[in-house]
Amino acid sequence: MRVLLVDDHQVVRRGLRTFLEVQDDIEVVGEAADGDEGAARAEELRPDVILMDITMPGTDGIEALRRLRAADNPARVLVVTSFTEQRTVVPALRAGAAGYVYKDIDPDALAAAIRSVRAGHVLLQPEVAEALLSQDDQPAAGRGGSLTEREQEVLGLIADGRSNREIARALVLSEKTVKTHVSNILMKLDLADRTQAALWAVRHGAAG
Repeated sequence: MRVLLVDDHQVVRRGLRTFLEVQDDIEVVGEAADGDEGAARAEELRPDVILMDITMPGTDGIEALRRLRAADNPARVLVVTSFTEQRTVVPALRAGAAGYVYKDIDPDALAAAIRSVRAGHVLLQPEVAEALLSQDDQPAAGRGGSLTEREQEVLGLIADGRSNREIARALVLSEKTVKTHVSNILMKLDLADRTQAALWAVRHGAAG
């Protein structure tokens, strides 16, 4: 897996590089010190996964995420930031982050997180999920009744972090059919992406 590091602290980038380079399946292909440079290097290097800090001088991580999405860059972005920046969780996920972890994460868990988001899963540390679930979103609860039984099954598997391919295997469906179900779920629940769908499922007891 080709990984790009985006963080304004050189010591953090150096530490991440030192650890990741001993992983057999991970190659650090570049570094960037702010969001502007990060978005540019992502277009140049086309990494599989980007480790992105949020608070950086100049262009921050949220804006960099938006630029990557606007450019249709296929890289999966794992936000790696400090615990004090919980308020940025929702904006980061809405901007396209595939995962959100804190910098105190165990190194082996970080490597596992990189592999997970690369495989198409949504990944949140328990503390992150708890922060999101604490937000009041009760008006949305009633919308779950509009889902069909099959859509509810698909939603539960999304909440389990399954990719479309894995859902297709589990339910003996084609990937195209699963994509249709996912689109219907997002439309009915008025959600932007599968990350929000996973959070909605956990919040409203629809997770498997």
